[in-house]
Parts: sequence; structure tokens; C-alpha cells
Amino acid sequence: MKTTSALVKLIVFGVVTLIATGLLATTIGNFRFGGTSEYRAVFSDVTGLLAGDDIRIAGVRVGSVEKIEVKDRTLAQVTISVDEERQVSDSTLAAVRYRNLVGQRYIALTEGPRPGERLRDGGTIPLDQTTPALDLTDLFNGFKPLFAALNPKDINEFSFEIIQTLQGEGSSINSLLARTASLTSTLADRDAVIGRTLDNLNEVLGTVDDRDQKLSELILQLQRFVSGLSQDREAIGASLTNIAGLADATAGLVEDARPPLKTDIRELGEVAGNLDDHEKVVDEFLNRFPGKLNTITRTATYGSFFNFYLCEFTIKGSGQVEKQPGSRERCP
Repeated sequence: MKTTSALVKLIVFGVVTLIATGLLATTIGNFRFGGTSEYRAVFSDVTGLLAGDDIRIAGVRVGSVEKIEVKDRTLAQVTISVDEERQVSDSTLAAVRYRNLVGQRYIALTEGPRPGERLRDGGTIPLDQTTPALDLTDLFNGFKPLFAALNPKDINEFSFEIIQTLQGEGSSINSLLARTASLTSTLADRDAVIGRTLDNLNEVLGTVDDRDQKLSELILQLQRFVSGLSQDREAIGASLTNIAGLADATAGLVEDARPPLKTDIRELGEVAGNLDDHEKVVDEFLNRFPGKLNTITRTATYGSFFNFYLCEFTIKGSGQVEKQPGSRERCP
């Protein structure tokens, strides 16, 4: 009898323990035993959101994220499962929010400003009804100019006073208030700079707004130009190939012409040297030649006192000399 009683008590204790453990696991794990409905939501950014994250309504977990995929190359489509008894309408708003400071996130579902009909299973919450999570990195980066303008010494002393006061070791609250006043005064001193920056930014934006039509036309023309280049890319590629061939041919031509050109330049240098050595003779010839030429021309113009005949001329090219005879009747 004692053995049977102990065995019954052990069985009852085990059953109660298993039931309690199951209830605790269900509570902690937020397990759902009912049916679910599947929906899709389109977001502009879901950075940090992972499959398995919670879907919540008024802070209560009602589903989970099933799948995340890219949509139209720039958007994110999130597949979610929600408890079947939870109504999701075509006006429901979805927002990605922070679950904790570690960076975990969840999707919060809220009713929209207008009443809506129940969304069918597999329906989609459009982009204009979703909100991406706040990017804390961009938020902190926005405070960089403010932090840079502050005096690090004042910030450190102010923080030290706060710690001492909270620990009950501060000398007086007046010191803390004085540090606070110093910090706020530093911020006030930068107010003019911040104001001028905002005014300049407003002027820039106003100028851009005044020329929005021209800016739009410029962007359109640039788009057309790029599209034209894209359409003619094969012809451009072929022309670049032909240009490369032309460059090779030109290089060969220059290489073939280099020795004769070098010889011509050397001989031209010798001619220039000879002319420079007989500078006076050249100057005298250049000074007298026009007058002599005019006299000869007038003499030949007013009478047939003498005639000119070309007896022979010489052509020199590619290192060869070719003589051409003149008038055979009048030249010896």
C-alpha cells in the first residue's frame, strides 16, 4: 500500500511538472497553436530585420516574419504569417521598429486612418502603408557637427559632475548647474553659425527650385545622351578598333619617314648654317633682288628685248634625282 501511494504521488508530480514546463515554454517561446494567414508587405528598407522576428499588434506577438526578398531591385518584400483570428485589413499600416538596443527588430501592425475590408490571404500591404526603421547610424552621424562644435573639456567635466552627484559624492548641486550652464552657453554661441548655415542652405535650395525646369531638362538631355551612347555602343566599339588600326598604320608611316626626314632636317641645318655664315651677302641679295626683278619685268613687258626659256629643272624625292628637259628647240 505504501509503495502504491508513493508511485501515485510520483506520477501526479511528474504530470504537474510536465504541464508547468510546457506552459512556461509556451509563454516564453510565444508558440501559437491556431491557424495562421500569410500576407506580404513592401518596404523601402528592412535593414536589420530577420526571418523569425515578431509581428506585433499593440505590443502583443501575433505572428512572425517568414521570408524577406528583393522586389523590383530597390524594394524589399517581407512575407509574414499572422494568427488567423487577428484581422488585417487593406488599410493596415506596417512599421519596422526596434525591439531592443541590441538591434533586434519587429514589425508593428496598426489600423489605418480609414476603415478597411479584411485583406485576403496572400494579399499585399503596399509601400505607401509601410514605414522603414529609423537608422540610428544616420541619426548619430547627424549629431557629428554638434559634437564637433562642443568643447570636449566642458563635456567631460559636466559628465564627471553628473556621476558624482548621482553617487552622492558631489560637493553641491550648484557646481552641476554651473557646468550645465556652461554647456548650454557653448551651444548658444554656435546658434549664429547654425542659423547662417540654414540660411545659406535655404538660398541654395531656393536657387535650385527656381531653376527646376532647366535642371529637369538637363537631366533629360543627359539621359538621352547616355541612351544614345548605349544604342551606338557597337559602332563606338568598332570605331575604337579602327582608330587603333589607324594609329598602328600612322606609327608605321612615321617610322618609314623618319630616316629621310632626319636627313632633310640635317641638310636644312647645313643650308641655314651657310646662310648664317654669309649673312651680309644674303641681306644684300634680298635688298637688291626686288628692284632688279622689277626692272627685268618692266623690260620684258614693254618690248621683246629678250625672252626666258626653261632649259632644265630637277626634282629630288625619296633620295632619287630626276632631271626633266626643257624646250629642246631653244636650249642647247
